[in-house]
Amino acid sequence: MNFNINYFLNVFPQILPYLPVTLFIAIVSIFFAIIFGLAIALLRNQKIIILDPVFALFISLFRGIPSVVLLFIIYYGSPQLFPVLKLLNATSAAIICFSLKYSAYLAEIFRAGLASVDHGQKEAGLTVGLSTFQVYRGIILPQAMINALPNTGNMFISLLKDSSVAFFVGVQELLAAGKMLTVDSFRYFETYLAVGIVYWLTVVIYSWIQKQLERKLSTPYHR
Repeated sequence: MNFNINYFLNVFPQILPYLPVTLFIAIVSIFFAIIFGLAIALLRNQKIIILDPVFALFISLFRGIPSVVLLFIIYYGSPQLFPVLKLLNATSAAIICFSLKYSAYLAEIFRAGLASVDHGQKEAGLTVGLSTFQVYRGIILPQAMINALPNTGNMFISLLKDSSVAFFVGVQELLAAGKMLTVDSFRYFETYLAVGIVYWLTVVIYSWIQKQLERKLSTPYHR
């Protein structure tokens, strides 16, 4: 087997400087996806006749289009309709792409989280004189978000790995770094194995952080 261990070990210090770009795209995208997804879930929970079909179409559309196709539409296609978007850089296009796509997934996750909270708690809150906003802020949302946290974390892990498609529009992230190294070395196996291990270790670290967060947030609700 022609495996160059020295080259393999030397790949890590060369690709790790690109990890912050991958993390930046993933973190910013999941932040906006959570905001958009939660807003959609709350509005759909109100069962507004006009808006509900629109949000249902949004969810179906963005869950059904592959990430790389959606990224190409946003980066290459949208400037044809909106010339102002010609100034859009590749990183911003990637963030818009992942924010929209994952907000569609999170909207359904959050809607399920809201449904998991006993409806009687809302009625009890309104009965004691709380406003609907206060009931959601203080009673329903904290429980719904804790229930949705595991699946939200899984979405972040998927987004973290999915961010590699940003390479196709020129974003200099982990996969792009690996690709540049293979141009000179032709050591594909060692290079991409190292890239895969960096992704894997990042996911392992995040999974540990998520478990600690779940344990801490769930403590007040343990009986």
